Amino acid sequence: MNIGIEKYWTYASAIIVLLGLYLTSLYSYLLFHVLMEIFGVVVAFGIFSMAWNSRRFMDNNYLLGLGIAYIFVGSLDLLHTMAYKGMGVFVDYSANLPTQLWIAARYLESLTLLIAPFFLQRRINISQIFIGYSTTFILVMLSIFYWEIFPNCFHETTGLTVFKKLSEYVICLILLLSIVAISRKREEFDPIVFKMIIASIASTIGAELAFTFYVSVYGASNLIGHCFKILSFFLIYQAVIVNGFKKPYSIMFRNLKKSEGTLRIEKERL
Repeated sequence: MNIGIEKYWTYASAIIVLLGLYLTSLYSYLLFHVLMEIFGVVVAFGIFSMAWNSRRFMDNNYLLGLGIAYIFVGSLDLLHTMAYKGMGVFVDYSANLPTQLWIAARYLESLTLLIAPFFLQRRINISQIFIGYSTTFILVMLSIFYWEIFPNCFHETTGLTVFKKLSEYVICLILLLSIVAISRKREEFDPIVFKMIIASIASTIGAELAFTFYVSVYGASNLIGHCFKILSFFLIYQAVIVNGFKKPYSIMFRNLKKSEGTLRIEKERL
């Protein structure tokens, strides 16, 4: 009964948050965008903090790899937020800049979700992974701000570029493949955590599809896409951070829990 009530309040709180953000968008779309993106950034940094500070004793390489990646995904999203039209931070740039940063973040996130399941049963080198993501992040920054070779994603007059639209479809394909990859490893996850991760990825796909239609960065499709994104981050927050605190053995010590269960069954058999 308590579990059912807890689920009810989880879903209810998600609906309340989305409704509140929607009402905020009616007053100021820029305020809505800042609040939505900051929530995602906090979640991304929270996943990194949990994974990084428990790395010495955690046996879940999926969470560890995901955590390292999300500090860079969150950093790109933070830059995207500051670069958004109307923020006045990057005054010499057009609306193309936040769109480029968005695409870079989504490529990084989707590719991470695709390869992360392969970390489950392998030893990973934390230093190499951190260096790899750091190098990728620096190259993306240089390609956008210094070399200016990152493909254009948005024009003020014509809207989304062909590269941006194709990228969204490619990202959706990568995310679909990531669902297949994680589904093949579903026995390695707590059932509730598994379902939430799948729902989070599905919500991200919904966001990417919505972002293939907008003409204005303040348009309805942009609003819908951001609602899907916040739902995605809310679900990954529930899956990793909330369950990590409430049920650490379902997240950080999953392998240890499985080993204990195997030993108990063997003991009972003997």
